Amino acid sequence: MNKAVNDGVWSGSWVAERLGVELLGDPELTDLLGLALRRNPKRAHLLVSNVLGKHVPQSPTVVYGYGFTLGRRVRELLGTEESRRAVVLGYAETATGLGHAVADGIALAPYLHSTRRPVPGVATAGGFEESHSHATSHLLLPEDPALLAGEGPLVLVDDEFSTGNTVLNTIRDLHARYPRGRYVVVALVDMRSAADAGRLDEFAAEIGARVDLVAAASGTVSLPTGVLEKGQELVARYEAGNHSSAAPSGLVAQFPAPLKDKAAAATPSIETTPTPNPPGARGTARPAPTAPHPTDNPSGARGTARPTPTDPHPKNNRVTQVDIRWPKNLPDGGRHGFTPGHRIRLDRALPAMAARLAEALPEDATRIHILGFEELMYAPLRLARELEQIVDAGVTYSTTTRSPVLAVDDPGYAIRTRLTFPAHDTPADGPGDRYAYNIAGAGFDAVVAVLDDTADTPELHAPDGLLARLAEHTPHVVLAVIPSYVPERPAMLPDPLRGPAFSSYAPEEVGWLLQDLSDVTLEAPTEEREEAIQSGGAHYAESLPVEYQPSEQYQQLFHTALDEAADRLALAVGAVTELVLAERSPHPVLVSLARAGTPVGVLMRRWAQHRHGLDLPHYAVSIVRGRGIDANALRWLAAHHDPADVVFVDGWTGKGAITRELTEAIREFEESDGITGFDPEIAVLADPGSCVKTYGTREDFLIPSACLNSTVSGLISRTVLRSDLVGPHDFHGAKFYRELAGADVSVDFLDAVAARFPEVSDAVTVLAKELLAADRTPTWEGWAAVERISEEYGIHDVNLVKPGVGETTRVLLRRVPWKILARAGAGADLDHVRLLAEQRGVPVEEVAELPYTCVGLIHPKYTRGATGADGKAVAV
Repeated sequence: MNKAVNDGVWSGSWVAERLGVELLGDPELTDLLGLALRRNPKRAHLLVSNVLGKHVPQSPTVVYGYGFTLGRRVRELLGTEESRRAVVLGYAETATGLGHAVADGIALAPYLHSTRRPVPGVATAGGFEESHSHATSHLLLPEDPALLAGEGPLVLVDDEFSTGNTVLNTIRDLHARYPRGRYVVVALVDMRSAADAGRLDEFAAEIGARVDLVAAASGTVSLPTGVLEKGQELVARYEAGNHSSAAPSGLVAQFPAPLKDKAAAATPSIETTPTPNPPGARGTARPAPTAPHPTDNPSGARGTARPTPTDPHPKNNRVTQVDIRWPKNLPDGGRHGFTPGHRIRLDRALPAMAARLAEALPEDATRIHILGFEELMYAPLRLARELEQIVDAGVTYSTTTRSPVLAVDDPGYAIRTRLTFPAHDTPADGPGDRYAYNIAGAGFDAVVAVLDDTADTPELHAPDGLLARLAEHTPHVVLAVIPSYVPERPAMLPDPLRGPAFSSYAPEEVGWLLQDLSDVTLEAPTEEREEAIQSGGAHYAESLPVEYQPSEQYQQLFHTALDEAADRLALAVGAVTELVLAERSPHPVLVSLARAGTPVGVLMRRWAQHRHGLDLPHYAVSIVRGRGIDANALRWLAAHHDPADVVFVDGWTGKGAITRELTEAIREFEESDGITGFDPEIAVLADPGSCVKTYGTREDFLIPSACLNSTVSGLISRTVLRSDLVGPHDFHGAKFYRELAGADVSVDFLDAVAARFPEVSDAVTVLAKELLAADRTPTWEGWAAVERISEEYGIHDVNLVKPGVGETTRVLLRRVPWKILARAGAGADLDHVRLLAEQRGVPVEEVAELPYTCVGLIHPKYTRGATGADGKAVAV
């Protein structure tokens, strides 16, 4: 057994011999735990964890590995789907880092830890009492109040499970507010007595929920009669006897040997980013100020900045400060919630941050200690673990604490030394002493204090402050300050707009995550817009083209095309919906890309109702080429639905520009907001460009809804994104053309296609089965064709080449067309294209080999002088 020992002695033997305390149970208990004494009227002894990273310096790989492995066990217990619905809750202050590591092991669940630090402006979502602790009140302050309101499992993480009182208090409080069917309790050690062992099951039966327990080891503490009084007397005697709480000069305290064997077994499955030392990732170490500490309060810092004494402790001259460049808007911990997306961002940033930290350390250092700060355990732990990978030195980790423990310089005692210093984060319960254990006399070449900027106060830099106390025991002190994350009070996003107030669709058919700009004049002549767009003077989304009013002949062409294509459309609608239900989610949330995707989304919703009796949510959102998807719409969706259930829907693909735009936009959104789960794969009715794998057909045929604009899309305009109209907390905008109600065929289009559902039902079954079995990997052959055409015709801009029937129709309706390429032999699918081209004086050129039925070319380098004021293309 690799027993954690001091000079060959178990670090609990001193207390065991004097008080008769015994640890009974799993043999590894003495690896994991030592014993100490504290002044506490309810419990004399203290179980001191050797792998928690609180009181005892330990390898950060060992500390993180224990928590991560427990998280993996929880994921195996719950299964992937239940893990995705779970929330992990850790306890302040000792288990905040452990809970983080457990959440990392689960990988799919967000994390929140309780806190004893009130944060102005953040509402309390709950609280509970820790009966045996010296500081009992816990607050729950999630940024997202819905975090604790789900029905999935709640995973509660503490360092030890002793009586069960804390866990029962937590469950009792939260279950009354947010009842759920399952709880999982996680602890490094389960030390319940026989009397307490059955209480959890009884309580679970009482509230009608399942409660599981996961622990690294289990046992009990045997306490003889009168142990509390004996312990109190022993503490009083040692304190009165002036036994030093700091190591004598020159003493090198002995610490538990790092549990490398267990770390090796625990960590191979840890999913973290590799830790290379990136070139150039070097921070600038600068001396800590020897003049009074600056009084400007950095963003996010809390507490009143007061002038420091003008005669700072001389040893502070050996303190250097390094800016590790913590990522903007990344929470420093789980006080307000920490999502899997936040973990991904942290994983990416850690190598560079650790490299900057390494640059601030002396080159000849062989023993380096990372010291976290009370509840701030996770960020220092991850930095320490990353540093351990890249420096040629031993790295250990622990944190400061509020908990007063007697220090006894004896190999058989877990707390060998104690540093005492004033609280330096302006705590809500007033000033008091704080402690760092087993640091003094340990022989560290450097100690890195990692804390949040709330704690970077004059008290920290004072002559009796933490930095000065550390400088008494190590030649190098490094200070790294992380921005304290304070949630912005989120703007309340409005509910979706619905018909008939906005759009001609029935209210249950679609909710528009847009703002109504109907009263704003946004239209400009097509020729003016084209010139401004191509000259770089305006983005296409900053204005609207004048809505094309179809002639009677053109409207008749639409109705003829609809009659002829209704079966084909119904078949494609059914097939793509079946693929979504089979491969994406059994209960998808359809999110159409406004506006061409909206009629398709409504039809898919109708198919799910017709075939499966499902009532699927359906929304429409804005995506703008070059600007991305509406991030506020994504935030609204994430707050109301599981992002993993969201399926983005569009009408058809051209060259795949929107597919690429959405993929990049989702990636940027995950990095900025830390919200993950959205799948950028678009489901489309037709995929002639071979850009997606979820489609109803890859044929390039006339989808009648492409023939018209707002009058087949609920009378809604194309979306608008303009800074003077759309603020940072607004949805993108659009107009509702109520005045075009007389020409509206939006519902007629839906009804005509849905009426064919019964007729194509059997064919959909066959087609869906074939598609599910087929290799649908995108080939992007459409993009290659567009690049070739762009060069062959001297355009040199793929954005001016619009492939496919739908995109060509848009060119003729909205832009200044140059010419139309039509595949030789194309029939009725191009009747409306030929009609529009004739009306605008645009030549139609037949091409023998064309991967699309047609391609529309926008006039390159357009100016009104080149085409005439009427906007007709110049003859070439």
